[in-house]
Amino acid sequence: MNIDKDLVAAMATPLVLAILAEGSSYGYAILKRVREVSAGEVQWTDGMLYPLLHRLERLGHIVAEWGESPEGRRRKYYRITDTGRAQLADQRRQWETATRTLGGIWGFTLSAAGG
Repeated sequence: MNIDKDLVAAMATPLVLAILAEGSSYGYAILKRVREVSAGEVQWTDGMLYPLLHRLERLGHIVAEWGESPEGRRRKYYRITDTGRAQLADQRRQWETATRTLGGIWGFTLSAAGG
């Protein structure tokens, strides 16, 4: 399935924040997690992810720090901040409303647990 670029862009911030809410991560692992949770239907490139990470960092939603990979290479790790968690909660409420609204017109429902 080819997902419209506007929809992919709209879900980018809450998706990255949700991934980082699971624990700190680095770029390639975030890209891999996006593919995993979308069953391969959403595949981002570095060119989409890194500008988003830099924007989220400027906004104070995430922080980045250099660390070392298990193989000994330097790697930049990202983690969500309290401000980012608040933003994620707000984004989640908005997406739940959008999903519930579309579900109502398309004939499906979203459970209270979000799935």
